[in-house]
Amino acid sequence: MSTHFDDLETRSPAERAEAIALALPQQIARAQKLPGYGDMLAGVDPLTIRSAADLAALPVLRKADLGRAQGDAAPFGGLTTRPPSGFDHVFQSPGPIYEPGRVAQDWWRMGRFLHACGVGANDIVQNCFGYHLTPAGMIFENGARAVGAAVLPAGTGQTELQARAAHDIGVTAYAGTPDYLKVILDKAAEMGLPLGITKAAVGGGALFPSLRQEYADRGITCLQCYATADLGNIAYESQAQEGLIVDEGVLVEIVRPGTGDPVPPGEVGEVVVTTLNPDYPLIRFATGDLSALMEGASPCGRTNIRIKGWMGRADQTTKIKGMFVRPEQVAALVDRHGEISRARVIATREGEQDVMTVQIEAEQGDPETYAGAVAEALKLKGRVEILPKGTLPNDGKVIEDQRSYD
Repeated sequence: MSTHFDDLETRSPAERAEAIALALPQQIARAQKLPGYGDMLAGVDPLTIRSAADLAALPVLRKADLGRAQGDAAPFGGLTTRPPSGFDHVFQSPGPIYEPGRVAQDWWRMGRFLHACGVGANDIVQNCFGYHLTPAGMIFENGARAVGAAVLPAGTGQTELQARAAHDIGVTAYAGTPDYLKVILDKAAEMGLPLGITKAAVGGGALFPSLRQEYADRGITCLQCYATADLGNIAYESQAQEGLIVDEGVLVEIVRPGTGDPVPPGEVGEVVVTTLNPDYPLIRFATGDLSALMEGASPCGRTNIRIKGWMGRADQTTKIKGMFVRPEQVAALVDRHGEISRARVIATREGEQDVMTVQIEAEQGDPETYAGAVAEALKLKGRVEILPKGTLPNDGKVIEDQRSYD
């Protein structure tokens, strides 16, 4: 098996930037013609959007925007270049949100991840992602086809039958959530059925180091990807297991939660993705997930940028004293005061009452001088604490709920 899926993975940064500079304006132009974007891209010259940095000038498309668009123009909200009948599948995710799918070659770009896992033409993949309504099962099946592997479309549940099938068929690779493989392995051991699984491609949940090690101890190399129903594969691990490499068919930005403003490499923020898929152009789609860009390239030889993986949720909207406090309100507080570098809202309980504390990173100042600005931005009065710059944790949180609900 070749080390890399294709030559795109090992392009020089200059070659990749040149290709993006050609493809991105075309994608912006496609999106401008779609009724679902409305005024979001009005007046934008596509030729001025040639890189991820240029995308920062455009508005962010959020899941709520997608839901509203689909409510106005079912099922895809006027955001696809094909009619619903022009796709091979129509999926429904919770919300409900509807997603299109095609069986065209590696349409979701999952083959790149499976190849990185070592899955190829001699493998049989037990695909334990769901096939009912939601797209995960078909996303991974499409990827398996791209690398020439056979598929056992197992879906979820019926663990005894899953263990029996894995043994009888001679399954060599697993695809599914990180923890369900252990359930199958333990059931097979209980039934006295030796299995030949040596590779695992997982997603849809956190792969904890202890679980990865347990699989390694059982002779299974387990790698993870980061994908969504709307976007397909966004980033994936290689055998190097040093961060997740961004897929060649998307552009990833990390922005300050509640805004569309990019943050520096290493700082935790919300993952915003622009896909180059011509059938479904999603421009600056906010995933609601937190991550951070990593410096340098992977030692495996793949040259695209990397992210640290899933680091929590960006939507930290919290109700305090009966009022919702949202990340964009905290961002507005920082933007209005140039001397503030970062801010964090902390919700606690004292004497059976909610307490809001706003921690502000600034060179100096009296907390009382910011009390009015806090009340204006957050619509609530609260304590203000001034902290030296660099004090707040780099975890992407702008609202932290410390109240106990036990």
